[in-house]
Amino acid sequence: MATGNGSEAAQGLRMVAPPLVYAILMLAIPLLTILTFSFLKDGYQTVIREFTFENYLAVWADPIFRTLMLRSLWVAGLVTLATVVLAFPVAYFLSFVVASRHKAMWIFLITIPFWTSYLIRVFLWKVILGYNGVINSGLKSLGIIEQPLSFLLYNTGSIVVTLAHAYAPFAILPIYVALEKIDRSLLEAGRDLGESRLMTFWRVTLPLAMPGVLAAVLIVFIPTIGDYVTPTLIGGGKIPMVANLIQAQMLDIDNKPLGSAIAVTAMGIVGVLSLIFLFLNRRFLRVRQ
Repeated sequence: MATGNGSEAAQGLRMVAPPLVYAILMLAIPLLTILTFSFLKDGYQTVIREFTFENYLAVWADPIFRTLMLRSLWVAGLVTLATVVLAFPVAYFLSFVVASRHKAMWIFLITIPFWTSYLIRVFLWKVILGYNGVINSGLKSLGIIEQPLSFLLYNTGSIVVTLAHAYAPFAILPIYVALEKIDRSLLEAGRDLGESRLMTFWRVTLPLAMPGVLAAVLIVFIPTIGDYVTPTLIGGGKIPMVANLIQAQMLDIDNKPLGSAIAVTAMGIVGVLSLIFLFLNRRFLRVRQ
């Protein structure tokens, strides 16, 4: 029996070894490299291999970092709210309204945006929202406006719209999976007991779908904070976020230790906020279908 368990364990180890090695090479090693750099000193166009906490002290003492970090959290929160609120009806429609034989086609259509480069999608929104873009040209041709609207681009709203569109599939799919796991007999039982459709949704469907909603929130919120392409192109560089500060330190100023310290600090803040969010919603994570 022990031999059998040992062979099963060895077989399982062989199965997980390739993705484990891949994860270590692609995730752990870069993170450890950034962490190591954050404790080194910066020299002129070089890195001094001397352990120090000066970079972290400089980060927390810098008002620019605090301002950009708060802005990043605010923008990421708006993007997450907009994305999840818009994604839930789509996921609900896909799960409860679309016939089973057509669901695969709908999921296929939802994933189409992944076929194009993220950069191309950002540029397309710049074309849509631009001074002489699609929206302004359309409104002028209809005679609704005489001069192009200048507030459509280079502001927080345009950044939120672009990021919400980019991350919409990431929110739709986990919510859809959670809705698909709901036992439909529970909904029928609620209606048999005299509950309206709205109250059945509020008391049964939504609580059971919350694990998917929580997953969607984290999937959208965490990478949004690290986005620097959209604030640069859609924000016109006027609304930089913390990722733009990291990019400037790493590439423009070539201060890799300080840039690494900013990155590690930002990751720590996001990690703590994510854990707090999960702790506050732990009752939804214990939902049993």
